[in-house]
Formats: sequence, C-alpha cells, structure tokens
Amino acid sequence: MPADVVETVRWGHTGLTAVVEIHPDRPVSLRELSAGAPPAAPAQPLVDQPLVEVLVPGEGRARASQRLSDTAVGRRLRYAGCEQSSADGWHELRIRLRDEASGLDAEVTMRSPDGVPAVQTQVRVTNSGENPVPLLAVTSFAAVFPTERVSDLDLLYADSEWLGESRWARRPLAGHVPDLDLREHGQHGKGTFALTSQGTWSSGRHVPMGGLTDRATGRTWLWQIEHNGPWRWETGERLDGAYVALSGPTDLDHQWNELLAPGESFTTVPVAIAVWDGTRNGDSADAGAARDRAKNAEGAADAKSAGRAAGAASVAGAAGAAGVEGAVAALTAYRRALVRPHPDRAALPLVFNDYMNTLMGDPTTAKLLPLIDAAAAAGAQVFCVDAGWYDDGGDWWDSVGEWLPSQTRFPHGLEEVLARIASHGMTPGLWLEPEVIGVRSPMAEKLPDAAFLQRGGVRLAEHGRHHLDLRHPAAVAHLDQVVDRLVEELGVGYFKLDYNINPGAGTDVDATSVGAGLLAHNRAHLAWLESVLDRHPHLVLENCGSGAMRMDYAMLSRLQLQSTSDQQDFLRYPPIAVAAPLSMLPEQAANWAYPQPGMTAEEIAFTMCTGILGRLYLSGDLPRMTPEQLALVEEGVRLHKSLRAALLRATPCWPLGLPGWDDPWLALGLRADEATHLAIWRRPGAGDTTVLYLPHLAGRDLAAEIAYPAAADGWACSWNPGAAELTVTATVPAPSARVLHLRPL
Repeated sequence: MPADVVETVRWGHTGLTAVVEIHPDRPVSLRELSAGAPPAAPAQPLVDQPLVEVLVPGEGRARASQRLSDTAVGRRLRYAGCEQSSADGWHELRIRLRDEASGLDAEVTMRSPDGVPAVQTQVRVTNSGENPVPLLAVTSFAAVFPTERVSDLDLLYADSEWLGESRWARRPLAGHVPDLDLREHGQHGKGTFALTSQGTWSSGRHVPMGGLTDRATGRTWLWQIEHNGPWRWETGERLDGAYVALSGPTDLDHQWNELLAPGESFTTVPVAIAVWDGTRNGDSADAGAARDRAKNAEGAADAKSAGRAAGAASVAGAAGAAGVEGAVAALTAYRRALVRPHPDRAALPLVFNDYMNTLMGDPTTAKLLPLIDAAAAAGAQVFCVDAGWYDDGGDWWDSVGEWLPSQTRFPHGLEEVLARIASHGMTPGLWLEPEVIGVRSPMAEKLPDAAFLQRGGVRLAEHGRHHLDLRHPAAVAHLDQVVDRLVEELGVGYFKLDYNINPGAGTDVDATSVGAGLLAHNRAHLAWLESVLDRHPHLVLENCGSGAMRMDYAMLSRLQLQSTSDQQDFLRYPPIAVAAPLSMLPEQAANWAYPQPGMTAEEIAFTMCTGILGRLYLSGDLPRMTPEQLALVEEGVRLHKSLRAALLRATPCWPLGLPGWDDPWLALGLRADEATHLAIWRRPGAGDTTVLYLPHLAGRDLAAEIAYPAAADGWACSWNPGAAELTVTATVPAPSARVLHLRPL
C-alpha cells in the first residue's frame, strides 16, 4: 500500500469487495472492485482517478482534455466520512466528500445485492456554500479498470436502432484508443472513446451499456446506465490505466446544466457495474475473444473455420478466462435482485399479440374473434389487441390521446372482444402510447400548454404528436384516468406501452436548461409508472419503444417485459434474439415468433425458435393454418412453457461468440442447473456444419437431445468432451433451426 494512504475503506460481502483509498493530497479513488476478495498484491499502479467528477463552468477540468475525467472539483474532493449498512438483502456504502473551494459536498452511494459481484452507484451533490453553483456534468461512477497493459483490453458495446437492436461488438480498445506512450510525457491522455444517447430513446443509437475485458486474465467489467433518457459513458488511457466514467446527461452532449442554489442538491442517475475476475475465480480457459476475432477474420469462410481458430487460440492460452460470460452472469443476478416484485415474474404468461405480420394495426371484431380462439387453442395466456382499437377514421396516427374504443371497428363494443378473450381464461390486453397526444386529438385542446414539453413557449411536435410533460398534474391526471378506466371498466390486465417519437433535448419550462427539464420529466415518468403498479399490482406492463428504442433498466426495473424489436423479417430476427440476454434478463426478452400459413415447416420452426428461449411473444395468422402447421406452433409453445422455471434461473452463453448481424450460423445457450438449452439457427448461405464451443461442459459426457421440433430430421450433432466442442450438421436446406437440450451423463 502506498505510504501516503491515511485510510482505506473496505466494503462488500461474499460476492464483492470494494476498496476505496483516501489520500491527504490526492483525490479519493476506487482502488479495487473485485468479485469476492481482491488479490493480495495490487494489480495496477497507484490509482489517481477521482472517485467523483464534477464539471462546473468556473473551473472546468484540471488539465485540458475532452474527457469527463480529472475535473478541477473532482481532484479537490476530500474524504469526509462514510457509513456502511445492510437491509433486505442489499449492502450499502455511503462515502461523503467535500471540496472547500467550491463549497460542494458529494455523497457516493454504492449498493450491492448479497452474494452478487455487481454494484449500483449514484452520487448526490449538495451546495453547502454561500453562492449558486452551476453544474455541467456529474459522474455516477468513475474509476480505473485494473490491468497491467491497456493493450490487452477489449471494448464491449452495442449499436442499436429500429429493426436492428442490440448489435453487440467486441473490439480491441487499442483500435479506438491508440498507445500514446503517455509515460514519456508524464501526463494523462486527452482523447476518449465515448458513447452517448439523445433525447428519450435511451437505446436509439446504442444500448446504454458497455464493458472492458482483459484478454490476458479474463478480468471484466460490464456496466449499464439505468436511465430512461440521455446518458454518456467513456473510457480512455491514463498513466494509471484505462479509466471508465459513467453519467447521465451532460451540458456538452445533452444541453443539461443544473443551477444549485445554496442548500440545494442534485442526484445523478443510477448506474451498475458487474465484475468478473477471470482466472482468479478458477474458471476454465475461454476462447470468446479469439472466436469473435476469428469470425471476422479475412478468409474465415464459415463458423466452422472460426471455431477451429478459436479452439487453437484457447489451447495456446491467448484468450483469458470466461470473463464476458461471467460478467453477464453477475449482471443477470443483479438485474433479478433489482427488478420490482410482481406476480408476472414467477408466472411468465405467454402473450399473443395481433400486430406483427398479422393485423398490423387494423383490428376489428370480425378479424379478432377467430384469432382469439386460435391463440387460446395454441396455449396463449394473454391476448393483446395492438394499435388501432381506438380508431374510427382509419388515419389515427396524429389523433391519438383520448383512448376511447372505436365504435366502427367493434359494432357491439370492444367489450365483446375483451369478453371473448376472458372466456378462454386469457388476460385481455391493449396497446397504449400514453406519453403522446396527437395534434388532431381532442385532448390537444383540453389539456393546458403547461402539460406538454415546450421550447420557447411552443409545444414540441414530432411526427404529428405532442409530448406530455409528466411533471404537470394535468398530464398525470389524464393518464391516470385513462389507465383506471380501461382496467376497472373494461377489465384490461395487460398494457403494451409503446413509444414512437423522440422529443429531442427537452423542455425549457420551469428548468435551468432544456436537459434539466427533460431529466425531471424522465423521473416523473418513472414515478407515474410506479404509481400505476401501486394502484394495480397485478397489471402487467410491457416496455416497447418502436421495438426496443427505450430499453434500459430505469424502465425494466419497473416493467415486466421488453419487446426486443419491430423486425418483421423472420430471417433477420435471430441476431436480435441471441443478443437480447446481454441487454436484459432472458425472462424479460419478448422475442416475436410469427408463424404464417405460407411458411414451410422448417420456416415455422425457425421463427418459433426465435421466441422459445426468451419470453415467447407469439403472433401469426393462426386461423388459416393447417392442422400440421398448428401442431408445430403448439409444440413450440409447450416446450417454451416447460422451460419457464429454468428461464428464471438461467444465465446466457454464446457458443459461437457474440452474434454478428450477417452471421450464417447463430446460437444462444441458457445454462440452468445442470442443463444447457441451445437454440441454433442456420440461415441461407450457411455451410452444412458449425462447431459450438461449450467450455463449461469440458471433459464431461453429454446427452444431446433435439427438443424442437422433436420429430424433425436432418440435423445431427457430435460431442468432443476434450475440446468442449459440439459439432452440428444440418442437411435440410436453410433456413432451419433447432432447440437442443444438453445434459451431462
């Protein structure tokens, strides 16, 4: 330990240890964040990254850069005390910091569920001085990732957009942050690799997550920003290693600033960091990094050759321990501890939705009644009537907002349709887009201007809709009336909450900045969702935002499931479904399966496999299917239902590496107890054979069973326990997919 350390704060539990160092002449810093106990010897040079970064206009950064690192206030914050506590299965550490020059106090709160190597952090800044202080940025987490060589690090991040969500990549950090030989200059770098979001589509460009993993050791951090609005994360090289800084909105990126009057406080958005310590946890070697590189290497014609390259790299020790999948397992356990208790979490009822590739927003009584009967026969437990149920005119996009059932679509009332759903024992559901009011809606005139997001005294409009400001009581009262009426008068027990516009930087009404106005609205929106569930504790709320444009754990810690995409091409959906368990809990990942009468048996099996290992989200024109086609759908539903208990315990693995958008073979594994459940897709253009790497089953004899479709032929597999490789061969033409069960003998 360095000689000038006057105190060390050590905190944690059996699954996690954090070590905070306190120095008289340097910032308080996070020395160690480990799964279990930290190593006996320091794993990195002296850490000098401030625990909290605060950017204010009067002082800015201590050294010129483009970073949210080494701010002037951050470098001056000194230790002022701490408290540790535990309750309800969570451990908590609060560290108080003080900057005498600015008068700002900071309190860092770290929370972690017992036994889980993950921590949630948040910072509250208070102005204890005599003058107002403008804030331009405040980090929720800032620390140095422990590594001996920054050149050994890989960066994890996910691009995302409508129809192409959760496109994860693993790339060498050096490709974004070059080796600058900083020690020759004795200074930290100035550049950074940063990802940000814009407006209220928190995952509209990138998933609000990221990670670093050390190829040499397997040491991995995987983080998520738990905010339903703007965010920023960044990483770069410092003299003491690679730093990570996570935050919500900032002035530079999101037009956010907050003026703190004396005595006022500001609290950052929460973030979470899952930790895996690689070989120190005793894991077997993992070829994940090598496999991801081999998949993209020139001359790797198919996944089989990639698998061979990865296997060779594993034997040579080029890849570290199972770091990424270990961190994902830790984050999965953390998410399960974080999410709001709800009856849906244990039941996981199967949802049929009439929209995707079926009614497409044009429901009527005549179309719905046979679909309801067929969905019930197939095994659905919830039937959701999607968009259009409120429309009398046929052009409803810019007239929504009252949410009154159509009289023309339902001659005997929507009640007839909902009663038919309930008569089958299914829960009636409706699509709802609560936060918007169409410019032609009667509610646009009934609600005051103050109930909407505004700029310069003008209501914001986007794609024919105004956006409610949920800080205003009239906006909240309107939505409460809508939800309570539909639940209490019509018996609705499920809402698909969609969100199809992005209002931009925010609102300048009653706010220091437009970004501050948006942040306050974001938080009011979360409070409204909690109030709805408090009043209706059995109501199930699906999170949807043009598919998954608002996929974050501010929303998913409160709502029960997440629509993973609006992708209508069943051949393009598998990479989204394969990546989904990295971005969310497997049991929250509502992956569409939309079998159609015009599909072959292999095509029906292909789209059903997309949903079976997640929260199967069923659609399709079932009434027009043949008995043989319906039997294939019903078989998939039965298998999914049999796996639901395992889904609640499962952790994901990727035997072909993280999925590429155009990969010809794709695979997702779910590990639950001794069993491993595999979904494997062969897309057009794929070779006949692929090799899956399953290191957690190395050295064990396996029983490999094709679980779906059970009676189909054309697929075969063989297991090599020494190499931990499952060779899969498909002789039926692509597209084709199977679900396999693997159990050690």
